[in-house]
Amino acid sequence: MNARAPVPKVGYVVKRYPRFSETFIVNEILAHEAAGTAVEIFALRPVEETHFQDRLAHVRAAVTRLPDKQRTADALWRLMGRAQHLLPGVWTALGDMRDESERDVAQAILLAIECRARGVDHLHAHFGTVATTVARLAATLAGIGYSFTAHAKDIYFDYAENVNLAAKLRDARHVVTVSDFNATHLRERFGPDAAKVVRLYNGLDLDQFTYRAPQAAAADIVAVGRLIEKKGFNILIEAIRLLHAGGTPVRCRIVGGGDDHAHLAAQIASEGLEDAVELMGPRPQSEVVAMMRAAAVLACPSITGRDGNRDGLPTVLLEAMALGTPVIATDVTGIPELVRDGHTGLCVPEGDPVALADGLARLLGSPDLRRQLAVAGRRTIEAEYNITANAAVLRSLFFDTAPGTARRSEVA
Repeated sequence: MNARAPVPKVGYVVKRYPRFSETFIVNEILAHEAAGTAVEIFALRPVEETHFQDRLAHVRAAVTRLPDKQRTADALWRLMGRAQHLLPGVWTALGDMRDESERDVAQAILLAIECRARGVDHLHAHFGTVATTVARLAATLAGIGYSFTAHAKDIYFDYAENVNLAAKLRDARHVVTVSDFNATHLRERFGPDAAKVVRLYNGLDLDQFTYRAPQAAAADIVAVGRLIEKKGFNILIEAIRLLHAGGTPVRCRIVGGGDDHAHLAAQIASEGLEDAVELMGPRPQSEVVAMMRAAAVLACPSITGRDGNRDGLPTVLLEAMALGTPVIATDVTGIPELVRDGHTGLCVPEGDPVALADGLARLLGSPDLRRQLAVAGRRTIEAEYNITANAAVLRSLFFDTAPGTARRSEVA
């Protein structure tokens, strides 16, 4: 009698889990689980943050934290001994990894052993740096496929060490990136190695972000993100100063934590904007949603950092547009694919506080424009950024099936 095999299992490989800002990974995993896909999560480094999004509580997948150091030479040799018994062909495979770091190879061996033990059929990593390094090596050792999603920093940042992105693109079963801008950049830079790159937008659970028409009387600005250079919050503060100087007293709340907190606080104080701009620190997603619903506009003033780091397509823009909050953003990487100037939001040049101030004034002064942009924004999110549909496409790449199905084999 034939019995149907279990649903294929995917292992998610991430540098740290959870991370406050990486809600897109949580959204993806929840969508897979809702579709009945079995997921295992593998984290390579310790958790560093103390604040986490409340939707983490809904993730059912087990989290395995792989040790990132073999404490002694004996421990490393014991690991090699385990690998010899559990991973056929391990010595040949390890011979091809001589240029890899000891830490990455050790974690890859541990991950490959876990994949064999737990029946993981495919590995998927987020970001083309250390998570993909380990996933690539582990997939070779375990005899399974891997894929990864490339976002922004992992594509554009000028790393001191070679992250071997060309080899990762070449060896992956599939490669996903989150904007057409990224996909074009990868193909132009890496040529044939990037031929398999697929653009797949991040998505939202639209049941969690129900639409509400913007309030005509709303007057505040909200911004959400880590307090780091690429978010451009110093540009936003300068735009607020320009609005006040021009006779438009507005209030702005900036939600998030990060290394630039002291610098931004000093900028606010030096401009006398303490009553106008508030640094809120990290907040649970439920509070962020409430603040976005109450705001007249969400500002996303992203810039290209001095080190090349930049945003890909910030999830907060998806969230605001789904909720019905009008947005203003900048023309960085793939953002104009979502924020289509004058249609789904306003899009201004990066690093230009005058243009940002003018756009904010335009939105704040026109409830009709805010309403028009909100409607078009929600329609765009429904059509292109629905996590249920996008995660189904991703699973079809994992398991080489038609979108929305899972490979099932018959076994005796």
